[in-house]
Amino acid sequence: MSHSDNGPARVTRAVIPAAGMGTRFLPATKATPKEMLPVVDKPAIQYVVEEAAAAGLENILMITGRNKRPLEDHFDRNYELESLLQVKGDTDRLQAVQYSTTLANLHYVRQGDPKGLGHAVLCARDHVGSAPFAVLLGDDLIDARDHLLRRMIEVHQATGRSVIALMEVPTEQVHLYGCAAVTSVPEGISVPASGVGSAAEVVAVKGLVEKPEPAEAPSNLAIIGRYVLTPQVFDVLERTGPGRGGEIQLTDALATLIDTDPADGGGVLGVVFRGRRYDTGDRLDYLKTVVTLACERDDLAEPLLAWLKDFTTGR
Repeated sequence: MSHSDNGPARVTRAVIPAAGMGTRFLPATKATPKEMLPVVDKPAIQYVVEEAAAAGLENILMITGRNKRPLEDHFDRNYELESLLQVKGDTDRLQAVQYSTTLANLHYVRQGDPKGLGHAVLCARDHVGSAPFAVLLGDDLIDARDHLLRRMIEVHQATGRSVIALMEVPTEQVHLYGCAAVTSVPEGISVPASGVGSAAEVVAVKGLVEKPEPAEAPSNLAIIGRYVLTPQVFDVLERTGPGRGGEIQLTDALATLIDTDPADGGGVLGVVFRGRRYDTGDRLDYLKTVVTLACERDDLAEPLLAWLKDFTTGR
């Protein structure tokens, strides 16, 4: 395991898989990455990068694919646009444009073959090396007021184990997620009190099932798109064959880590999140997310809510 004298190595790197085709949003995603679809006035991917940066992850690797250049362009400087805004004296928009370029050190690597989430994470091996790291999936946006990722990093730092984010979902929806069998944290594992104001229950993960039928689900605790992983996951992923859908599944590798000796980087804990999560993974949830976040905005909430009341009355 990668340890410093004071325990596990500090988590400073994040991996954001962004190579998916976004077929649920066609034709909008024919030439535009789904990660660049706007959520109010920021692309969805910027919320995820902001979350990683707020959790102290200053090195971020995006796993991209074909037609993903707009992602790189968004987080790069645009001198012509900045100059134009400067000349016009539009300082608010100038600051908004520049902000995305200063969030973190961003790096990019192409996945090449679309072989699944596990393969995308494996593509990060050279960047991550032998240190623990976080994985953030772009379809899940976590409210900035809920410090889920920071809590997960706290738990990893204290225990040296991989940590996954879990959330209760209605039983009829468990077939849409990876699902966890859990038990209480064994004695001898010291889980710290939350230092980030987001006291979330911590559990030991005993098994994982990818998209089970409700009758076969071990619980209604679904894996949502946040992970803090030990580097040993790379060795496991290299040995993991194609699973559900013919793809290399991260869930399968995590199931192997559950049965691996903690002294060898094994053991998986779960943080049960009961905060605010917004889904951008399909059209209806995406629309709900846009409306919800717009209603949180000081500049939009009042007129939007008034219009929504008027619009929905009598429909």
